[in-house]
Amino acid sequence: MKMAIGIDIGGTKVAAGIISETGELLKRAEVKSEPSDREKMFAKVVETVEQVLEDSTYSLVDMEGIGVGVPGKVDREQGIAVYQNNLPWAQFPVTARLRKQFGLQVITIDNDVYMAAFAEWKAAQAKSDETFVYVTISTGISCSIIHHGSFFRGAGFAGELGLIPVLSKAVGQKMERLESASAGPAIEKLVQKELQVAHLTTKDVFERYMDGAIEYQPIIDDVTDNWAQGLYAISCLLDPHKVVFGGSVIANNPFLLDIIKEKLKSYQIPEQQHLLSHMSISTIKQDNGVVGAGLRVFEQNKK
Repeated sequence: MKMAIGIDIGGTKVAAGIISETGELLKRAEVKSEPSDREKMFAKVVETVEQVLEDSTYSLVDMEGIGVGVPGKVDREQGIAVYQNNLPWAQFPVTARLRKQFGLQVITIDNDVYMAAFAEWKAAQAKSDETFVYVTISTGISCSIIHHGSFFRGAGFAGELGLIPVLSKAVGQKMERLESASAGPAIEKLVQKELQVAHLTTKDVFERYMDGAIEYQPIIDDVTDNWAQGLYAISCLLDPHKVVFGGSVIANNPFLLDIIKEKLKSYQIPEQQHLLSHMSISTIKQDNGVVGAGLRVFEQNKK
């Protein structure tokens, strides 16, 4: 059985796993990030890989390579993490450092959302002639597009769904970027502003909504309408065959999918509504970044 190591690096945590060629997660480890210093952050990545191999029947010599998902802008050819807003890794040579640390020649690096999208594309068994979109709604909002089996990257910054302006009721019917209006932290701020309730997490907000607290209903209504506006832009520009949602906000609150579909339908014309029956929530959830990173190693080895 062929295996690879997948690493998903974020500002909060680093996760690593041993991935089979079929996408099975054989073992997983996770440690807290250390975003205060670039070398301490790299040490956390090394620690995570060592943990996933510890007490395992597998070793580095059994691995085909390492795949790494990093937030922000990535130079895939040079293996450099170019820019991130939550890591101290501006122009950090990820590939070279991992190659030196672990001695594996095959190291593939990409944006973390692209890595997650690749796992979801494989899991969805999308057809080779389809347009597939993965949307993540979490601390941030973004998407990745796989068209006819290949990533659509544009000039390098395609998929930044969170930057699309939406007409948000919460700011008085003004235009605001989707991520600023309706990502996880924005939902918490909105509750603080509208309901004067402090120290509530996004998880708390949705739990109170599900418990029937009527004061939370207008907030969820506004947030989901903002998402629908962003998704309608995707529907109009790409007319995708499938959309899969991931990220903690929606993956942990699957009831949101029906609300999104209802709101999106109100924007769409009949010719666009085929998409509604092909929208789903990730079954891989928080592991899609790790799985996708590992799977990309096998794709790299095919070239």
